[in-house]
Amino acid sequence: MAHARSDIMATELRAPGNRPGNGRWSDFGVRLASAAVLGPISLACLWRGGIAWEVFIELALAGLGMEWASLAGHKNASLALLLPVTLVVAGAVAVNFGWLPGLVLLGFFAAIIGLRYGGFAGAGIPYAGLGGIALLWLRLQPEHGLRDTMFLVVVVWSTDIGAYLVGRVVGGAKLAPRISPGKTWSGSIGGLLIAGLAGAMFAGFSLRGDVAALFAAFALSVFAQAGDLLESAIKRKLGVKDSGRTIPGHGGLFDRLDGFLAAAPVAAILALSVYGGVRLWG
Repeated sequence: MAHARSDIMATELRAPGNRPGNGRWSDFGVRLASAAVLGPISLACLWRGGIAWEVFIELALAGLGMEWASLAGHKNASLALLLPVTLVVAGAVAVNFGWLPGLVLLGFFAAIIGLRYGGFAGAGIPYAGLGGIALLWLRLQPEHGLRDTMFLVVVVWSTDIGAYLVGRVVGGAKLAPRISPGKTWSGSIGGLLIAGLAGAMFAGFSLRGDVAALFAAFALSVFAQAGDLLESAIKRKLGVKDSGRTIPGHGGLFDRLDGFLAAAPVAAILALSVYGGVRLWG
């Protein structure tokens, strides 16, 4: 009886929720270290623009394609090669031959791969490709590309950081417990407000900020959070914790870029149609 009891206690100690130091902040150090490495690299490519930004996004698309092939569960090595290649080709076509041909090619590739490997495998093409092409288009605009893309980065990063910190400090009711048990309403609202403040401050380059930027910042923050929930729902359906193990503390590329993949097309639409292709906040 005593032996059985000790086994139960040992099992409880091994459970994830009972590990020493496995509290709300247990992964903060690893996440911070990863961000400290990847953040400057991404910002340097963003600042440089041109070929540096193109290569950065194309590498991200290739990595997303490999992750999606793994998530699709196919053992066939051809899919692991085909998905990243199609995403990279679509991105290259968009940059060199026009954005509409790139988008059409995305749809074509998605249909072909969907018919051959199943609908889920094919869905990864527009899921990753639309956001990737939007990021390329947004930054490569000659006059306002850098500022618009930086605005998007500020808003999405502020949403992530704000939601993470506020959710852990305040806690409270769960936002979508069946999809992502760790997310709270307080974190979501905190991320939205902090993103709006950060976006307005960036747009105005001052503490006074730019009130006209609030609408765009709030819209991008909402879509970034929706993208996060979508990726969580996909992982929940597949029964996996992370989309991959590419980034320590963050999981895979989809785990890190889910907000950008959803918000970047919205930013491109704002810049292109709502504000006539100039500063996306007006």
